[in-house]
Amino acid sequence: MTPSMLRQLWTVVEKTQANFLLTLDDASLEQWLLKQFNQEQSLNRDETNVLNGYIRSKLSLIRDLAQERQLTELFG
Repeated sequence: MTPSMLRQLWTVVEKTQANFLLTLDDASLEQWLLKQFNQEQSLNRDETNVLNGYIRSKLSLIRDLAQERQLTELFG
């Protein structure tokens, strides 16, 4: 995975409403993030597999960050 792919993925995560990220189950969150990524940049099969594996390995981190953002928004 290239640095630009990583940056793009985490930008999508940061720009997405925390509440939305937290409402999706793991499979839905993986697919939604892949779809958002593909709207920005076309990926071949190997890149898609690598990105999907990376997303899967970071789901708990993505949820933790979303929960933290949600708490910050509520209690600022």
